[in-house]
Amino acid sequence: MPRPWEADPSALFARRLGKSARELGTTADHDGCPDIWELDNGDIAVIGRDLTDSYAARLPPDVTIAADERLVVVPGTMLRSAKPDIADD
Repeated sequence: MPRPWEADPSALFARRLGKSARELGTTADHDGCPDIWELDNGDIAVIGRDLTDSYAARLPPDVTIAADERLVVVPGTMLRSAKPDIADD
């Protein structure tokens, strides 16, 4: 059965949502910076720490992670700083 949504690997980065890791003080350099971006097709790209294996046994009953998906974690301050950039619709 086909999935109702599929990520488009050809989508381009359009704009950062919120502030950069450097602005938020959540990085010391340019390597390994968490980030949140809107892609040119409207999808969202999240760059964070891959904690799929750490959370796998603790997922809520209605949460599943497909083999081609990863659970990533970003600093809460990063997502909160993106709130004004995220449309309500």
